[in-house]
Formats: sequence, C-alpha cells, structure tokens
Amino acid sequence: MMKFFSLPSLFFLLAIQATVAQDVKINKRVDSLMKLMTLEEKVGQLNQYSGSVVTGPVNDAKTNMLNDIKQGKVGSMLNVRGVKDTREIQAVALQSRLKIPLLFSLDVIHGYKTIFPVPLAEAASWDLDAIKSAAHIAAKEAAASGIHWTFAPMVDVGRDPRWGRVMEGAGEDTYLGSKIATARVKGFQGEQLGGLDAIMACAKHFAAYGAAIAGRDYNAVDLSNQQLWETYLPPFKAAADAGVATFMNSFNTINGIPATGNSYLQRNILKGKWNFGGFVVSDWGSIAEMVPWGFAENQKDAALKAITAGSDMDMESLAYKNNLVKLVNEGAVPIALVDDALKRILYQKFLLGLFDDPYKFSNLAREKKVMADVKHPQIAREVAEKSIVLLKNNGQLLPLTRDTKNIVVIGPLAHSRKDMEGGWIVASDTTKVTSLYEGLVAKAGKNVKFTYVEGCGINGMSTAGFASAVAAAKSADLVIMALGESAEMTGEAKSRTDIHLPGVQEDLFVAVKATGKPVVSVLMAGRPMIFNKVADQSDAIVYAWLLGEQAGHAIANVLYGDYNPSGKLPSTFPRSVGQIPLSYQTYNTGRPVTDPKDIRYKSGYIDELNSPRYAFGYGLSYTTFNYTNLKSSATTITLTPESTVQLSFTLTNTGKYAGAEVVQLYIRDLVSSVVRPVKELKDFQKVMLKAGESTTITFTIDKDKLSYFNQDLHWVAEPGAFSLMIGSASDDIRLSATLNLTQ
Repeated sequence: MMKFFSLPSLFFLLAIQATVAQDVKINKRVDSLMKLMTLEEKVGQLNQYSGSVVTGPVNDAKTNMLNDIKQGKVGSMLNVRGVKDTREIQAVALQSRLKIPLLFSLDVIHGYKTIFPVPLAEAASWDLDAIKSAAHIAAKEAAASGIHWTFAPMVDVGRDPRWGRVMEGAGEDTYLGSKIATARVKGFQGEQLGGLDAIMACAKHFAAYGAAIAGRDYNAVDLSNQQLWETYLPPFKAAADAGVATFMNSFNTINGIPATGNSYLQRNILKGKWNFGGFVVSDWGSIAEMVPWGFAENQKDAALKAITAGSDMDMESLAYKNNLVKLVNEGAVPIALVDDALKRILYQKFLLGLFDDPYKFSNLAREKKVMADVKHPQIAREVAEKSIVLLKNNGQLLPLTRDTKNIVVIGPLAHSRKDMEGGWIVASDTTKVTSLYEGLVAKAGKNVKFTYVEGCGINGMSTAGFASAVAAAKSADLVIMALGESAEMTGEAKSRTDIHLPGVQEDLFVAVKATGKPVVSVLMAGRPMIFNKVADQSDAIVYAWLLGEQAGHAIANVLYGDYNPSGKLPSTFPRSVGQIPLSYQTYNTGRPVTDPKDIRYKSGYIDELNSPRYAFGYGLSYTTFNYTNLKSSATTITLTPESTVQLSFTLTNTGKYAGAEVVQLYIRDLVSSVVRPVKELKDFQKVMLKAGESTTITFTIDKDKLSYFNQDLHWVAEPGAFSLMIGSASDDIRLSATLNLTQ
C-alpha cells in the first residue's frame, strides 16, 4: 500500500535526510584530514590562545604566538575581532602544513556593536522571541566582524544574588532558564551553522557554577545529585537539545571534583546520556587551576585528568600544548581520547564552512553594512522596554503626564552612560548610549523643565551633595531618583557580601523623600538588590536593571506610558542578606510558619520574615488583569505518556491601558517519595490584551509536568494528588485546582 505524507511532514523528512547526508559528508572529510595529521598537529587543534583583550589571568609562558599558529599548534583564538585582524591572523594559520583554519571566539554576552540589556534583565521580559532576537542580532554583528563562536549563553541557575555572575544568567528558575537557554542558542546559531548571520553558541558553565558556596566566584559547590539533576542540569540539557555547538566547563568543584576534570559530568552525562556531539572547552585556565585546587599534582597531571574527563579544548592554560604529546607517547593517554576531541573540533570547522572559505566571515563590505543597520538599535530599545519591571505604583503616580512641568532627576546613575552598558562589553562606545536624564529630556520635550543633581557617588560615603539635591527637590513638582550599582559592580569576579544599595545612596533617598515631594525611584543593577527604605517610602519604583545603549529612551518610554511595563522578576528579591540563598521553590518543612507573628518552634527567623521583599514572577502593570472561569477537562490523569488534561481560564484586561500579562502555571506534588517544593513553575504565557479585552488561556498538563528526579535519579511521576496553581506571580495565585494522577 502506498504511504502518503502531508506537505509539512515531507519537508521535515527531507530536512532530516539533508542533515544526515551533510553529517556523513563532514565526517568523511574529518576522517580524511585526521589521517594526514601528526600527533603534534592534533594536539595543536586542542589549544586556544587569547589575543589582545584579556578576560582572565595572563599566562606568561605564552610566547611567539604567531609562530605557534604558523606551525599548526593553535586551533582557536579568542579576543581577536574585526575583519582586518581576523583575516590577518587566519592568513598566518593558512601557512601551516595542513592549512587548518582557526576558530575565532569572543565573549559576546549581550550584544556586539548594539548593546542589549544584561541577560538577567532580558530574562525579566519573559519574552522568548525578544530574547532570541537579541541573541540573533548579536550573532549577526559578530559574524560580520569575523567571529565564529561566542561564549554564551550562560545557563547557570543562580539563587544567590551575592554572586556577581547572576547578571549573565536567566535567574533562579529551572523551567524559565531552560526556555531562555533554548531561545538564546537558537538566536545565536540561526537557521543553521555556517550561515553568515550565525555563530556557534556555548552553554556555560557546566555545571552548577551558580551554586558556588557563599556566592563567591570560583568557589566550591556541594550539593546532592538529586539537586544537580533537578535544578542545575535541565537548562544545559535544553541547550543541548537545541543543538548548541559547544559547552564550557566551570571553575568550581562539584562535591570535591573540579568540573574540568569531572568524568561524571562530561563523559557520563554530556557525551554519554545526552549524546552531545559538539565539543567542550575549558574556562580560562581552568585545567591548570586543578593544581591549586589540590586535585592535580602539576600541569601534566592536570592535562591527563582533563582529557580523560572529556575536556576537549584548553583555553589559555597551555596544559595540553606542553604535556599532551608526552602523555600519549608515554601511554598515559590513549590516542583515541585525543582523536575524539579533535574530531569534535574539526567537525565544527567544516560545518561552519571554514575549510571551503577560511575568510567567509571576514568581509569588509558586509561588516560595514551590518554594523550600520538602523533596525538594531530600535530592537534593542524594544527589548529594554520589555525588560523593565514595575515594582510599586502608589496612587497610579505612573505613567507621568506632561502636566508635571518641573522635574528634578537625582542620583549617581541619573546621567551615566557607561553604567547603562553593563558588564561584558565587547567595545564600549558611550557616544551611542542614552542616559536616563537624556532619555527624559528627549521624551518630554521643551514644555517640561528637567534639572539634574548627582547628590552622591555610587559607592562613596560623601554627603556633600545632599544639600543641593534636597534644595532642588523642594523646588520641583516631582523627583525621579536614579540609584543602584555601577556596571563594574556585577559580573565575573564581582561577588559582594552586602547587596544593599551601595554607599550613601539610601541616605540620599531618605533626605530627598523628607521634602514631601512625590518620588519615583529608578533602580539600576545587574542583580537583585536590597533597598528596604526605598521600597517602603517610594511612591513608585521601576527596576530598570542595566539596559544597554537604549536605556534612557526605554526607561523614559515606560515612565511616560508609551510602553506599559510587562516585566516580571526572574529572581527573588530578599529583605535581608541573612535570607540568602532564597528561592520561591522553598520547602514546607515539618514546622511551617503559618502565622508570621508566631514563629515559636517554627522554621522562621526571630528578626526577619521568611517572605521575600519581592517574589519570583512579580511585576506590576499600568492596567489590571482578572483571572476567572477556571475549567479543567478532567480531574484525573493516568500515567500513560499520551494522557493530558487541559486547564483553561479567562484573562481579562480590566484597566484603562493595553498591556501584556505573564500568566504563570505552578504545580505542587502534595505527597511524594522525595519532598517537593511548595511551588514549581511548569509553564507560562505572555499575553497582550487591549483595555477591556478578554481571552481564553489554556495550559496542557501531561505526565512530564508532573514528573521529577527521585532519589535514584529516575525521572518519575508518582500517583497521587497535585495542586495546580495559576497566577500573576509565585506569591499571587489567582486560581487553583487539584489533579489526581492514577496508574
């Protein structure tokens, strides 16, 4: 009998066949090349050098870099960018015996030429299309400048805001982080690798770097395997499933084993269970750092343990370059391990098309055209607007109207351009950055008088500017205060023990607020901060993060209502440092606090509430939304993979403004063989509604949404009752139902 396929199915099958054919072709070319290579040349491809920009400790042992490249002893360069430089260095690589092209890599974290919000800010948008678009524009610009590979996205789950690198991630939640990981990988890598608008992505840091003890960079991690699989690995699995080309291992140990030398992570899980076909690069010098960790005796021993564990490329430690040939010749390292690493790296070079045209990404005319694309800044502004979170709006003070004629803008970040960029900038150009003050002036026009007063420094203790700030506030109709951290206070090597507003900024706020004038606080940072006085006394609060080059315009558009804020917090904001680490995925305990006024012999603090200042998923709008008419297609679901339940409700915009709401689905397994959190995010939708408009939202509940890793690390769904919760935030549940899972 003849079998017929629908047109979409036919296209899908043809795409699979084309991919398989391409894979076979590339593998044949890789195998042919490997047969021609000496051991020294093979090891050379596993070696990565840094060019002019230093993003880690400098290695003094590296000498005569160009000569090493010419001899085929280097497989990749990082921190070389621009058509001119990449072409020149690629030409040196093509003088080697086998003319194997270099991979050029760079930390393109939240933009190349066009600077987007820092990744944690983008995560606050809960807008996967916007996040994907930002990554794609970054890839387009980077690829046009000769870059093949970015060290992003960082998909570490981060639940300790003292850790500076929370700025680079998607926040505290595994589900949201997994969705964002997928969006960023697809954004960077485009329709297919080898396209001129695509670069290789890199899922980092494998794994559990976000759980570093005390929130201190490069520190140890100590956690159960159940927590590793349940909380920290899923975003990496999502990146792998999305086709990410590379992984980067992390600086930390996991239960005493450095990630760089961790066979369980790299061999058993990544290349084994997940069947990952790309390659693994070390973080900067992390192979050599196994020596001070006390895990390796010397660099030779470190090289042995890293290659055995599955670390394919050595970034900047020279451990492979100086020791791997000896280790193979001595029989300590099987040549099969070197060949496996080499094959993975060469495959990506063939996939990118570098053997057919080593200069395909180094075209000067294309570089100029892409960098001049006027659509990119506009998209950056839209992403920035979507990233802003409205935390407070007493009396509907916002949005502002142009009837407010005299506004004073106070604070150390009010007229800053550099800090708006955030950390991890490829090349700072503050001339294209708009400060908050500049954005407000451009938005309101000549009919509104704006006055700028710095008031104090970001991190200093001087109060000399308080008097002028207070005087200006007294003469104004309204005060906008721009407070927070500098760009240099979050990111790698920027861990803090105290995440309160730095310096005397909160004292400045109190002095200005004492004038009695209405105060709108605009808070800027790359992490959750603690700002209790500002939270208590401000009339309105906008959390603006570090929004990139379009920061001033984006914030002004939100303050004046040209964009209705729709951001939701991707991380919990604590009341006190003593609550950290803090997540909405808390456990009920055997002695839960049911009354905050009575914590005797309960799991609580005597000097602080258990609850956060602002919960995960929280964010206000200029309009209001009602959740009604909850319906479930069934009250029981079976364990079969095909069994599903549809949970639907009506969402209505009951306010005066059009706006977007992020509706969130949480689930709790009420009784299980391993204690479950009181809530786990399992789905969400971002929905735009006009004023007065209603729509039906539907979530599908299946076995996978009810499953978890048990104590044997099996992905299971256990029969019993589940609480289904739909809300506007993790602490603002509007609708709930019970679902029973049966055999």
